[in-house]
Amino acid sequence: METSGRFIQPHTGSFFLFGPRGTGKSTWLRPLRDDAVWIDLLDPEAFRLFQARPERLLERLAAQPQATDVVIDEVQKVPALLDVVHSLVEGKRPLRFILTGSSARKLRRGGANLLAGRLTELHMHPFMAAELGAAFDLQRALEIGLVPLVWSAAQPENTLRAYASLYLKEEVQAEALVRDVGAFARFLEAISFSHGSLLNLAEVARECQVGRKTVEGYLEILEDLLLSFRVPVFTRRAQRHLVAHDKFFFFDTGVYRSIRPTGPLDSAQEIEGMALEGLVAQHLRAWASYRSVPAELFYWRTKSGSEVDFVLYGADVFVALEVKRARNVYPTDLRALKAFQADYPEATVCLLYMGTEALKISGVLCLPCDSFLRTLHPEKALPVG
Repeated sequence: METSGRFIQPHTGSFFLFGPRGTGKSTWLRPLRDDAVWIDLLDPEAFRLFQARPERLLERLAAQPQATDVVIDEVQKVPALLDVVHSLVEGKRPLRFILTGSSARKLRRGGANLLAGRLTELHMHPFMAAELGAAFDLQRALEIGLVPLVWSAAQPENTLRAYASLYLKEEVQAEALVRDVGAFARFLEAISFSHGSLLNLAEVARECQVGRKTVEGYLEILEDLLLSFRVPVFTRRAQRHLVAHDKFFFFDTGVYRSIRPTGPLDSAQEIEGMALEGLVAQHLRAWASYRSVPAELFYWRTKSGSEVDFVLYGADVFVALEVKRARNVYPTDLRALKAFQADYPEATVCLLYMGTEALKISGVLCLPCDSFLRTLHPEKALPVG
């Protein structure tokens, strides 16, 4: 099976393939289209037929006895199909099911738990720089992000502006996930100020003038739609008092910039700084997700304010990364990394910046962010050695 240049690797057995809309799930699976039983639930007619009679899947398979692969695109549209899939997985006919989804909400309420342990979970992320190769442009990525649907569009800025409204209309409103779509839109704008920052739900609730419980529900919807993720604080063998709040990120820096409101009082440097940190975050998250050896993404911050943007920790990796938008590095920029290294001498520390030369200052490797992202590959170690 071809992988369309993406780093994600398919499983030989059945699997769920999760990822936000536009990340290229269907494109990645396209080589299967001629040979597989393919059900696209974004097609209105297919949706109507399978919603009315999920057992129609049995009839489709009976008509194609030679087929071994079954692709159900956007399976969350008809969760009842999971019961049919479960019966077929337990049956005698050797079938590989590939179930794609851009929302985990309905699947949790449906029968996804029935398939736990039987179907592996894979996750599709926006492009990584190394997947694009020479076509990658750091400044363009900071402006429009790396969602394939947007990156390859003839008018990416227009496509990006429509992206958030797509979810508001097709997912939130159509599925009646919230009673007040206007309040949810205000929440999106309010929480955009938390991108790359500590998540304070009480503050977000005050900003959009709704209750904290409502904001918690909205955040759950955002995460269920795979539009955001949290990065927890690294607390293993902690020697200092650490903060307890997670950091919040939209899944793609372009989506963040399309949602975040701007005005005369907003600093372009601050917005681009958060965009850069988010771009690194989504790359590290994809790198950890695609590799064969598990790794987790954290950040580190003491209550006194010393912070390291990212910590990657796993069986074969322990790296702390600081991200700076500046084009020059000074010894004072390395204080947090040095403090982390004092607590964890086993860790490799590295600073990423917007300059063009690799430097070593006070024993800390400082790398151009552009070259770091271009060489980041899930089958290779982090390029910090």
